[in-house]
Amino acid sequence: MEQNEALNGQGAADLHTDQNETNNQSMEMLLQESTGVELPQPGEIRQGVIASIGPSQILVSIGAKSEGVIAGRDLESLSAEERAALVVGQQIPVYVVNAEDENGNVVLSFKRAQEQITWENVERMLAEEEVIESKVTGFNKGGLIVAVGGLRGFVPASQVSAARRSMSTGDTPEQRWAKMVGDPISVRIVEVDRERRRLILSERAASTESRQSIKERVISELEIGKSYTGRVTSLADFGAFVNINGADGLVHLSELTWERVQHPSEVLEVGQEVRVKVINIDRDKKRIGLSVRQLAEDPWHVKIEKFSVGQLVEGVITRLTKFGAFARLEGDLEGLIHISEISDHRIDHPKEVLKDGDVKTLRIIRIDADQHRIGLSLRKVDSGAFADKDFKQLMADTAAATEDASPEGTASLAEAASPEDIALLKSAASQEDAAPPEEPQA
Repeated sequence: MEQNEALNGQGAADLHTDQNETNNQSMEMLLQESTGVELPQPGEIRQGVIASIGPSQILVSIGAKSEGVIAGRDLESLSAEERAALVVGQQIPVYVVNAEDENGNVVLSFKRAQEQITWENVERMLAEEEVIESKVTGFNKGGLIVAVGGLRGFVPASQVSAARRSMSTGDTPEQRWAKMVGDPISVRIVEVDRERRRLILSERAASTESRQSIKERVISELEIGKSYTGRVTSLADFGAFVNINGADGLVHLSELTWERVQHPSEVLEVGQEVRVKVINIDRDKKRIGLSVRQLAEDPWHVKIEKFSVGQLVEGVITRLTKFGAFARLEGDLEGLIHISEISDHRIDHPKEVLKDGDVKTLRIIRIDADQHRIGLSLRKVDSGAFADKDFKQLMADTAAATEDASPEGTASLAEAASPEDIALLKSAASQEDAAPPEEPQA
């Protein structure tokens, strides 16, 4: 009896424990849903609050269910001054290195967060042509090293001001530049390349007193839609700056070429002369938008010349989405089969009818040259609305085949065409006469 009571008591305790665990899990889910907290993802920057500082690690609260930790090499990379400046309760930016380590903590980096933010700042400074007040921190044989935030920028000798160059006498870099270390200097950023960790500065560009007045004059003279010859002055991840008549304009990455590129250096280099088209002017912010690609022929228009609405084509299914399927016609030319154009009966997803790699005969029902889009249909392949076009195309193909097979051209179209093909097209044509034509749908 006592044993049974003990077992019953233990069972009740286990049940109570299970219920508590379930309640705790439910509460955790409810808290996450109610607070809208998103779990940290590697590569993102978050604002955190220092929870504790120890000799081997710094714990930072970033709003997740567990604290993040700055430790190891990242902690060692901080200077004594930087570590001394950190205090409990301080808000700092942190870079998420890993979502979870072996102890269940999020691995964070303070240095990488600072670096990312600094790169974003210098890109903004480049775009806004901001003049930066800094100091010369070093030199090499090619010029001066200048600190910009936590980054090292390089001022080539050709970009040092005339006044400073007049003082750089001597045969060696030490003789020319060493005495300038520690001197204040005003510079402007002329090139930013994150991947190569390249930051090029110019003292000459910053010291040009009339630069702003020149830009105002040039902007007043430029006309949207006209083309001009300019010279590339700097490159950044987001585009290239081109100088036109003394004022810099931006060619955004998307306006460099009709092909897809990752960085402007793939198609342009500093100092290169280039023809550009003015596509927009912001007179209030004194910004000039330029394009190189709009002066070149759009290769898409050349690729699409051989195709027309109503034409039957062969396509390879390359991708399925919930709204349709993409099919490659030739090369990199693709069209979309909207889900409503896949089957005569309703389907919930293209995978019910198609799969990647399928080769299908398709009907072109729309060509949008401006948006670079081709609309395709699978269900309209046998449509009577296009019977006349199909018949003419069959006759043209048959004529070409006949000429290739018979140089003398003695065979007639009727002899060359398949009786089954002609009967099929005549049947479709008669159906078209009996029913209103079907409008091609986008």
